[in-house]
Amino acid sequence: MERKKKQAEKNTEEYRIQHTEARSPKSADGGKKAGYTPQGEGYRTVRGPKKKTGAGYKPADTRAPREDAGSKPSYSKAPASKPTYGKPSTGGSSYAKAPVDKRSKITISKAGAEANKPASGKAASNIIPLNKFIAHAGITSRRDAADIVKSGLVVVNGKVITEPGFKVTAQDEVKYNGKQITIRKNMVYILINKPKDFITTTEDPQGRKTVLDIIKNATTERVYPIGRLDRNTTGVLLLTNDGELAQKLAHPSYMVKKIYEVKLDKPLVKKDFDTIIGGIELEDGFIAPDVLAYADTKDKSVIGIEIHSGRNRIVRRIFEHMGYDVRNLDRVMYANLTKKNVDRGKWRFLSEKEVRLLKYLNTSYTKK
Repeated sequence: MERKKKQAEKNTEEYRIQHTEARSPKSADGGKKAGYTPQGEGYRTVRGPKKKTGAGYKPADTRAPREDAGSKPSYSKAPASKPTYGKPSTGGSSYAKAPVDKRSKITISKAGAEANKPASGKAASNIIPLNKFIAHAGITSRRDAADIVKSGLVVVNGKVITEPGFKVTAQDEVKYNGKQITIRKNMVYILINKPKDFITTTEDPQGRKTVLDIIKNATTERVYPIGRLDRNTTGVLLLTNDGELAQKLAHPSYMVKKIYEVKLDKPLVKKDFDTIIGGIELEDGFIAPDVLAYADTKDKSVIGIEIHSGRNRIVRRIFEHMGYDVRNLDRVMYANLTKKNVDRGKWRFLSEKEVRLLKYLNTSYTKK
């Protein structure tokens, strides 16, 4: 009985030793791997040797030498140079142009090429609408030119054209009222301080004086007024042969500012002042000034009004609607132009800076 008990204990001890050795990884020299910590009771942590550090220390190369170390090939780096394409090069890499398969080229027939050209040999970049052509010829603005075309007064290459968008070029023969017109390259911009009793038009059937009589010796170019001032209205007026600029300044979307000084037949009372600034309803629609003020604190019959509407006689009609009679009406500012240093009935050319400012005036409004 005692003998069987001792044999069982011996077998248990051998099993424990074998099981432990099977679980413990071995290092190259047969010991336990450095840093390995077995789990369980009765085991201790084994740490590996400390690594050598410090200045000048260099770890030994323990790798086995290659058998072909003596015959190791050497590689030299190619000289650094940019490759050339299709051109001979004296050094560095070069790439010859790949041969072109002539059969893959697409050939456009003469008939097809002619079909892509605009009619009458017109260059696409030079084609413009007929009403724009007339405006650039200095006849009138693009808006008024459209009405002229629709009325049948314009002939292109011998044919009457009534469509304002009809495409033409500088090489086409365009006639207005029987006279040939051409695009003007010399743009003229003139500011006048209009006096009373002058008509804001290029000609008058009744023989009355027009604003062109004031500038008859200023230029040989055909210019026309932008906008209109009544016969008895004085102040700033712009004349030009630049149809594109005229179209822009006359268009409501650019919100061109106009400031007038108004002399009434009686003082403007506070009640009527507030009514006007709040807006009134006229026969052609609602209207409200941008700014309204007494120009003279001692004389409340003199009013300053800023407005951007281009409706006919709009300032006079506002005050007449409230029961006032306009004795004098003077436009003191148009866009960014004033009558400063220009006496009544006199004129001057605009500077390049003034023209540039006019062309870029209020362009932000049109992008909304």
